[in-house]
Amino acid sequence: MMTPTALLFVTAAITGAAQAARPAAPKASPSAPSASPTTISPGATEPGSLPPGTSLAEVPPSPPTSRELTLAAATETALTSQPLLRQARAQANAADARADVARAPILPQVTANATYQRATSNFAPRPGALPSQVSTSTSGPTFRTFDYWNFGITATQLIYDFGQARGRWHAAEATAEGQHETARAARLTTILNVRTAYFQARAQKSLISVQRETLANQERHLDQIKGFVELGARPAIDLAQSRTDVANAKVQVIIAENAYATAKAQLNQAMGALQPTDYDVADETLAPLPEEDQALDSLVQIAISARPELVALDKLVQAQEHQLRSARGGYGPSLGASTGFTDNGQQIDNLRWNWNITVNLNWPVFQGLLTTAQVREAEANLVAVKAQRDVIDQQLRFEVEQARLLVRSSKAATLAVEEALLNSRERLRLAEGRYQTGAGSVIELADAQITTSLAAAQRVNADYALASARAQLLKALGRE
Repeated sequence: MMTPTALLFVTAAITGAAQAARPAAPKASPSAPSASPTTISPGATEPGSLPPGTSLAEVPPSPPTSRELTLAAATETALTSQPLLRQARAQANAADARADVARAPILPQVTANATYQRATSNFAPRPGALPSQVSTSTSGPTFRTFDYWNFGITATQLIYDFGQARGRWHAAEATAEGQHETARAARLTTILNVRTAYFQARAQKSLISVQRETLANQERHLDQIKGFVELGARPAIDLAQSRTDVANAKVQVIIAENAYATAKAQLNQAMGALQPTDYDVADETLAPLPEEDQALDSLVQIAISARPELVALDKLVQAQEHQLRSARGGYGPSLGASTGFTDNGQQIDNLRWNWNITVNLNWPVFQGLLTTAQVREAEANLVAVKAQRDVIDQQLRFEVEQARLLVRSSKAATLAVEEALLNSRERLRLAEGRYQTGAGSVIELADAQITTSLAAAQRVNADYALASARAQLLKALGRE
């Protein structure tokens, strides 16, 4: 076995030759194996070469990108293109229209009509229709026909119905207002989904850099170990282990590239954008929120005053209260008035006009207990909506507390991960030095490289978790 001093000279020579033969690799952290000379039996494969017909596969380059997508641009695209958001706005507009429909019975109703008729004038008396003194004798029926013209216009107005029509109108108005708040909640959810998908894509992009750095380190280790094995300073199994590590690192780069492309496709879906993924996401995150370190009770009060879901349910409660008053109004009568003007006759140039006015009081005394059942239904619906509001209130408190805890734990985890990454890189540096002097093994070097790669990936995940937690807290507080 070579002495540590001799191995240091060999290491320096091999490293210099490798750097001269290979293009410069990204800054990285290596891995390598343990020492002991090897002998080559006749006909065996040379330690520095692959078996015949075998070659190291190259990692395909990253797909080309034509532009950079910022978080603000992604959010703006979602607010204009997301189909679910357009659907929510359309439903709110439809609710406004239904409120106008419910108001219609309160306003005057005007109807105009015109009729032309060509008919025979044969009279058919009906028993009891005329006094007995009136003669009903007529000539026989004929097919002689006459013209008859009739023009009319009628106006009706509901005067009072114990709040039935107005109750339905105000209920529809409150429902429409609640639907607009639901649309605002959909907007907040869309923004959260876009931010989460954006930060996921950014994390996958960062993981590509981590995996490519790992691959560069493994390839550098392979060059060094190949030189050691060719000089007989290390066994051939170290070279096989290093080639396996390089191949695995290439697989991880390919997986990371695919995960990044998939994350961008998911981002397109969150934005509602029908576009290719030929873009890169910018390295953006959310700045610390002024409220993220406040007490839970303070955050809950902010959320209660701002969350559109609670406002929407308050409006639904109002709507059900109006519906209940409307149903109770069914116990009373309804009062209305109408007026009409007619102009009719056999000759269109010689018509006779008439005018009338009517006041109508309608009181359904008994309808098979219909009104009683409608009142009970409205009372039950009111209880259900109030219970639903309490459920949302509890859910809101949970979302605020969950987001607050996620922000706090993610901030703490970020500091811990930074320390872990620093220590793992130091461990890798020491493992490389030990392997070069013959004191360490290829397993020790590989373990140090794996630990460094995992620590770097954990830092990426910690950044993603913190950004996503802040996005969740914004949404929980009812803010964009």
